[in-house]
Amino acid sequence: MGVKRIGFIGYDGVTALDLFGPLEVFDTANTRPAHAQRPYELVVLSPTGAPFELEQGVRVAPHAALADAFPLDTVIVPGGAGARDTEKARETIAWLKDNAARFRRIASVCIGIYILAETGLLDGRRATTHWRFANDVARRFPRITMNPDAIYIRDGQLSTSAGVTAGIDLALAMVEEDLGSEAALSVARDLVVYLKRSGGQMQFSEPLQFQIRATDRFADLADWMLRNLRGDLSIDALAERARLSPRQFSRRFKAAFGTSPGDYVERLRLDEARRRLPAGSQTVESIAASVGYASDDAFRRAFERHFGVAPSAYRQQFSPRKQAS
Repeated sequence: MGVKRIGFIGYDGVTALDLFGPLEVFDTANTRPAHAQRPYELVVLSPTGAPFELEQGVRVAPHAALADAFPLDTVIVPGGAGARDTEKARETIAWLKDNAARFRRIASVCIGIYILAETGLLDGRRATTHWRFANDVARRFPRITMNPDAIYIRDGQLSTSAGVTAGIDLALAMVEEDLGSEAALSVARDLVVYLKRSGGQMQFSEPLQFQIRATDRFADLADWMLRNLRGDLSIDALAERARLSPRQFSRRFKAAFGTSPGDYVERLRLDEARRRLPAGSQTVESIAASVGYASDDAFRRAFERHFGVAPSAYRQQFSPRKQAS
């Protein structure tokens, strides 16, 4: 296997972890003793070769300008506030569009998708980005089929990933493609991260939104509920834990979170089921029981009502193998 040259495109306003997270994955792969030679050459680029400033205020001196970067096997476009100002990225957008056929892979991290989408290369393809920006990307680029829940999506030559650390997931998938699963697992172990995360990015947004809004006697409730989905999460049980009467609890809960306790419990259980389904290690029936449903039929009906698709169909659509295809 020859050395693969990977280019990371920098610009003013790029997020540090979007850039250095994937770069660290490939650099760690280079340090594995099993290789007779380093499998990757890593180059940081900028449109003109001039230094650029990270979103965090640190200045970075790139290795080369875009025009001087060839040959390149893979190009990665990190995200950051600067990526949304596509007028300032016109040179990068034109360079990507003109040279796409010369690269084996092109990927965006987080909202780096704004730059990649402007090239038109994603038209007619599946893509993802940070859940907070998915609707805006879908509105601005209607020819792209957005999946706001995926950690990353690979569609042919092009790959897109969700927010920040999802760039690490995508880079690990590339290492696995290039060097095999053993090498990718070794890199993941060195970085103390999962090789493959099951489920989608919504698993990180829903409980966190609850905890951010929770105060007082609700402060630890979200975490406790997530750890006890199989148990008694009735209004009476939750009210007792919050040291309120059932009536007081229901009123305060709805005032704080805009939904009833029962609806929120159902959403937690279904979101956790959705997280577990793509892994394929449990049957639909066992997942239903593990998140607190008394019957398989009740679970299936609730899942389809909430997500518009049967659990088995959701598993098939969002399995890791499907996302990597």
